[in-house]
Amino acid sequence: MAGILPVLAVVVACLWTSPAAADFRLCNNTSSRVGIALGYKDAEGWTTEGWWNVSSRSCETLLRGNLVARYYYIYALDYDRGGEWSGQAFMCSRDKEFTIKGTENCLARGFDRTGFFEVDTGEQRAWTVQLTEANEQQPQKVPGMPGGVGPGSPGTMPGLPNPPPGAAPPGASGLPPAATPGNKP
Repeated sequence: MAGILPVLAVVVACLWTSPAAADFRLCNNTSSRVGIALGYKDAEGWTTEGWWNVSSRSCETLLRGNLVARYYYIYALDYDRGGEWSGQAFMCSRDKEFTIKGTENCLARGFDRTGFFEVDTGEQRAWTVQLTEANEQQPQKVPGMPGGVGPGSPGTMPGLPNPPPGAAPPGASGLPPAATPGNKP
């Protein structure tokens, strides 16, 4: 017992003096399992990565270390109920594990074109996104069609449906808002 106390004291001292973790984390505060895709711009340009599978009521570190950007982009699928968390920042993704460089010509490059939502970290060194059921969007229903349409709908893959090649929704440039010149500092 006497030999354990000095070791325990060293462990406690190391924990006490360790700098706080500077990571980008996501907490799933829902009753469902979710799939997460992440987009960001670093010194090498735009990157999207996925999928992290996050259990109900748990957290996952998506990027370790100090944040490299102010703006990050998230797309999340509710595996159990079919909803999604999405936005108007269109980036490339696919239905299997991926790391994709660039946000242009997703369809021509064989990827899906998916709407991510923006997270402004305010230039903090660490950030945690909280997914809740209140900000989840349920899949859209089309009259006369069974099931839903769009990302996260049962029977569809992440990022579908996509507009035809070369087409963009009205007002969308096909790039995340932070990549549009003059849009963000």
